[in-house]
Amino acid sequence: MRTRNTALVGALCVGLSAVLTACGGGAEDPDAGTNGVGKLEPAAIQDKARAAARGADAVHLSGNVVSQGRTYRIDMRLKKNGGTGRVSSSAASSFELLRVGDDLYLKAPAGFWAKGATPAPSKAPAAGATAPAKPDAAAAAGKLDDKYVKVPGDDPAYQQFRGFTDKDVLLDGLLALHGTLARGDHGTVGGVRTIRVAGAKGGGGTMDVSLTGTPYPVRVQRAGGAGQLELDGWGKDFALAVPDKNQTVDYGKQLRIPSGGTLPSSGAGADPSK
Repeated sequence: MRTRNTALVGALCVGLSAVLTACGGGAEDPDAGTNGVGKLEPAAIQDKARAAARGADAVHLSGNVVSQGRTYRIDMRLKKNGGTGRVSSSAASSFELLRVGDDLYLKAPAGFWAKGATPAPSKAPAAGATAPAKPDAAAAAGKLDDKYVKVPGDDPAYQQFRGFTDKDVLLDGLLALHGTLARGDHGTVGGVRTIRVAGAKGGGGTMDVSLTGTPYPVRVQRAGGAGQLELDGWGKDFALAVPDKNQTVDYGKQLRIPSGGTLPSSGAGADPSK
């Protein structure tokens, strides 16, 4: 009987040898069949992920960003010469951005414009002249409703809006972890095998990097609990074109864009502790 039991145990060990490192119950190598990034030091993993992100022609990112106590939903497609997508915190604070080269367009519902993003006068009235009547805010907002409004390059809000459509600027910020880096757990994101890198034990943000193919970052948790974004569609091109004239409203050299916390900062990688 003892001989029979010994033979049975031996057969089980042979059958499991394909998935166990030893009959004693050792775990499967989490980096087997991967791109090998999971075995690198954490700083090297971060460097490879950032280099892969910068080298990609396009990316889709989506998720939540917390800025000035408010949570914003971001869904953007970005590539070298521009980007398009939506930023929102509520129906009235939702807007779409489209940039083709240096041409930047903002599209929003009337509720967004009614908060103060009405056209600024092109010039002050001449001395002695009667000031023009103040336009009705609702009527002005209605004219801008669901139209692409070109944001002038010298408008104070231009660079802030552009930041959401600039692939390199946005990703360079998002993919910057703070504090001492440590290699975290292996896992999966959207079915993709990953390795996690954490800054300051997670307080400085985390990044999950693909272990399949090119080591692209696939999920980022911002430092200080300031939101989480997922990244996919690496290298997948998408259409990007200036909107038709019948979809566009041009209001001259300057707009009044809602501020005072209405807009999140496009510097998504800023360390909230500083």
